[in-house]
Amino acid sequence: MQIRSFIATLAGWSMFAFAVVQTGAKAAVPFLLGCALSFPGAARAETPPRTPAPALNVERVEGAEGGKVYRITASGTVAATQALAWQVLTDYDHLADFVPDLKSARVVNRDGARVIVDQHGAARFLFFSHDIHLRVQIHEQAPDRIDVSLIDGDMKVYRCRWELVSLNGGGTRVLYQATIEPKFLVPPIVGTSLVRKDIAAMLTAVFLRMETQASPH
Repeated sequence: MQIRSFIATLAGWSMFAFAVVQTGAKAAVPFLLGCALSFPGAARAETPPRTPAPALNVERVEGAEGGKVYRITASGTVAATQALAWQVLTDYDHLADFVPDLKSARVVNRDGARVIVDQHGAARFLFFSHDIHLRVQIHEQAPDRIDVSLIDGDMKVYRCRWELVSLNGGGTRVLYQATIEPKFLVPPIVGTSLVRKDIAAMLTAVFLRMETQASPH
């Protein structure tokens, strides 16, 4: 029975990988402030003409903790002030309003510049769904840097950093880097491309939120 179960599982992942590659089947796993790993899923925000797509690189590398991890670097420019961009990133209780597939994010403790946040999301693989929970510690270094690290949850490795650079023209350069590795299995054949698609969608949503808040109402 164990052999049959293993073969069935392997076959299932093969079918999943084939479906993703051939049809772009969609699902997602959101994580706080974009320390995210997702599988193409729920509706994605389209990049508006005035918001350029972020420059993005995702690599599968050996991690400092041992084992493979996803290393992500990205950047983009938004038509919003540094102060407004900071406000969007640190409004933790309202991240679920615009981050794709994030069910909830809630501040459970704040001690000066250190904040603890609980976040709930979902991972979906075709017809299967898996709830995701993370508790993270956030270190705010106003007005231009935010570091996020894992306390507990459904990730083996989970840390990211946001940096905000004020530009002379009034806009803001947003820099993002992350190292992540989930506790659940990600098919190696499609993992990197799926992470890249999801991070791009997350950043698009964040950039759009910043520019929407900056626009006159």
